[in-house]
Amino acid sequence: MSSRPPGAVSSRPPGPTTPRTHRVPAADGSPLATDVCLPAGEGPFPAVVIRTPYDRRRHHAELRAWARRGFAAVAQDVRGRHGSAGDWRPYRHETADGAATLRWIRARAWSDGRVVAVGSSYAAHCALLQALGPGTPEPGSPPARGAEAVIAAVPALGPAETAREETGPERLRARAGWWAAHGDRPDSDESEPFAAPDADPRILTTLPVVDLPLRGGRPLPSWPELWRHTAPGEVLRRAPGARVPLLVVSGTGDPFAAEALRLWRAWGGPTARLLLGPWGHRLTADPAPDADPAHRLPLGDLWAGWAHVALAGGPSAGRSGVTALGGTPHWLPLPGTPPTRWSVHPLRDGEDAPVGDGDGTPLRVVRGSRFTADPERPVRSDDLTVPTDGTPDRCTAVLGPLTAPMDVVGVPEARLHCVADTPTADWAVRLTVLPPEGGTPTAVTGVVRRRDPAGRPASFTVPLPPMSRRLPAGTRLRLEIAGHHHPAHARNPHTGEDPVTARRLLPGDRTVLPAGTELRLPLPAPGTPESAPDPITPVDPFEELCR
Repeated sequence: MSSRPPGAVSSRPPGPTTPRTHRVPAADGSPLATDVCLPAGEGPFPAVVIRTPYDRRRHHAELRAWARRGFAAVAQDVRGRHGSAGDWRPYRHETADGAATLRWIRARAWSDGRVVAVGSSYAAHCALLQALGPGTPEPGSPPARGAEAVIAAVPALGPAETAREETGPERLRARAGWWAAHGDRPDSDESEPFAAPDADPRILTTLPVVDLPLRGGRPLPSWPELWRHTAPGEVLRRAPGARVPLLVVSGTGDPFAAEALRLWRAWGGPTARLLLGPWGHRLTADPAPDADPAHRLPLGDLWAGWAHVALAGGPSAGRSGVTALGGTPHWLPLPGTPPTRWSVHPLRDGEDAPVGDGDGTPLRVVRGSRFTADPERPVRSDDLTVPTDGTPDRCTAVLGPLTAPMDVVGVPEARLHCVADTPTADWAVRLTVLPPEGGTPTAVTGVVRRRDPAGRPASFTVPLPPMSRRLPAGTRLRLEIAGHHHPAHARNPHTGEDPVTARRLLPGDRTVLPAGTELRLPLPAPGTPESAPDPITPVDPFEELCR
């Protein structure tokens, strides 16, 4: 509490203070560089804390913005990064160090004891652990107090969640780039050789994948350890036991969008809200081609408004969210349960399949119901071109052109009935949206790893990343079913070996069976207006998230 007597005149200037650096002891005593920016006024204040590996000083403008909104704003370099001492090991020390930081904040005279943990990407992982608290206390010890609310933007939930799809395949390109730029070093360097693999397209073909740092020319001791993580990390394991409000912010173009939805649906706190925009990993600074000016929200105002409401005992209980409908100015409510309305498109082999749109219209296979999945010549993740000659390397099917607009809101999925002649096989499904009149194609891809008896048909579902967009009339959809999606994902060697340690690659034959294979597109819940054939009810994102 403040030591000033009631009515005392503050000598603080009429605006936020200049961020001041403190040395906060970590769990093991290592001093953590921590910058604090206080609001004008008497205090005490609620606090916002950001723990980051990307240099706390880059958050100074953000700290001042939080302070102008009435929060004591704190940014801290995690252990071993930039201004903080200690040994940097990604994801290893954040629970204990986050708890130590909360204790330090609550012991300050300017703190009223309430804390909102905030962060984006890796910093969201840190924020979520602070909200979940340090876990089970020692026998006889009182339970430690976590943050009172949490805002997690484009969350990188943990080592397993960032290194692998939930369905198993390794996220090679993204992890190689991140580890080269930030791993096993106290600072960051985006110019490291495989932090920018476009400079040498061959670098991500290195075998085994575990030896990739040798080609990059810099030791990365934690790189092999990363791939040993296969189970969900601490955040998702503990999320059902959460007891504080959560706001998740993500974008349909963010590589971790599916993990953001998993977190939102798993959170056990009294309130879980989701904001899903037409954005990439940098949110409004990274808009999708079909984003509307109405989707460029003032996120700082929204986050601060939500934080004030959360600390005051709201928003209302339950799980809900809002999503931008790309291609329109609308925001739609997003229920906390999977959709019950689908547009279902079965696969049909042959040129004589019907064309058009609408529920039940088939996807027409145009090439490759039988194809060869060769990891030496994989289908590339960075090239949307589809070959039209030679031995097929994928099954390609098309739908449309649509004769009427279609709104797709939720998580599309492909239900496959397939055969592989290898005991382990990855199935990559890429859905490409081909806009009318020569617009820029966009694609979403899902990958599933399967272990089925060689040569025997198997049925399974491949979830795709979330979508929320209006497909205008004239749009065509292309579905590709392949055995690889490289370099975004490591190549399955088809030998039964771990793709991270495998040293040899074998081709495999695949067959896609039309009977039992279909594309399922989620549709939004209908609204109340009667003026449209399938009406929707837009909402105000501020009101929906803070109500």
